[in-house]
Amino acid sequence: MDDDEAVREALSDLLLVLELSCHTFDRAEAFMADYVPGRYDCLITDVSMPGHSGLDLLQRLRDIGSSMPVIIVTADTRPATRSHAMRGGAYAYLTKPIESEALLRHLQSALRRE
Repeated sequence: MDDDEAVREALSDLLLVLELSCHTFDRAEAFMADYVPGRYDCLITDVSMPGHSGLDLLQRLRDIGSSMPVIIVTADTRPATRSHAMRGGAYAYLTKPIESEALLRHLQSALRRE
């Protein structure tokens, strides 16, 4: 999930090459409107988006009892933001520009966990 369409398309293309299905959303509210427990195996989200942030979404998911792995992909390099995300239950925190191999490594690990 990212408010930047180019980022959403690039991530989607990467996952499709690996034969992983994905759904893209441009904001947290759109994701939550579609969310049903068990529908998704992992969430990849940006932090800074219009409306609710990726960190707000992470907190909401944990509040409703979801243990779905959440991978944060963001341009925010502040240690406090990273710490907040990890304390909030993020599976991984990657900063943009991301390396495809690093994202795939974390994603595969998260999917094995589920």
